[in-house]
Amino acid sequence: MAKSFTASAKQLKPDPRYGSELASKFINCMMRDGKKGIAMQQFYQAMDIIKSKVPDQEPIAVFLAAIDNVKPGIEVRSKRVGGATYQVPTQVNSKRQRTLAIRWILLAARSRKGRGIAQSLADELSSAAKREGAAVTTRENVHKMADANKAFAHFAY
Repeated sequence: MAKSFTASAKQLKPDPRYGSELASKFINCMMRDGKKGIAMQQFYQAMDIIKSKVPDQEPIAVFLAAIDNVKPGIEVRSKRVGGATYQVPTQVNSKRQRTLAIRWILLAARSRKGRGIAQSLADELSSAAKREGAAVTTRENVHKMADANKAFAHFAY
């Protein structure tokens, strides 16, 4: 039987234009039906739109700022204790922070209707870099939920 292939961080190569592994991971998450070329094209179009909108900043810097502003520090997890289910606030490790940030940005960009994905992604990234937009709102809601349930923090172990 053939050896099965698993995607891992070791096999992730930096993207060709910016040399960023985070951009490469973002492109991979953007990809639909294995069409990586189309995902790369859309991502770079979004970067070009950001460059034309914000000429004084590098687009990769705006992208990195957007990811950092969307990363959650804490989230709630369901924990069953004695027949009751509690929403227990827990710390989020760095890999999950990155994954959630990418997921929320893409979800927010895809939910913007009326424009192409490159324009929607550019708008969402630029607004997330300014701590605005739907992805940042999602992060704030997660933090509010964790803050509201901090009475159950003693269940985390």
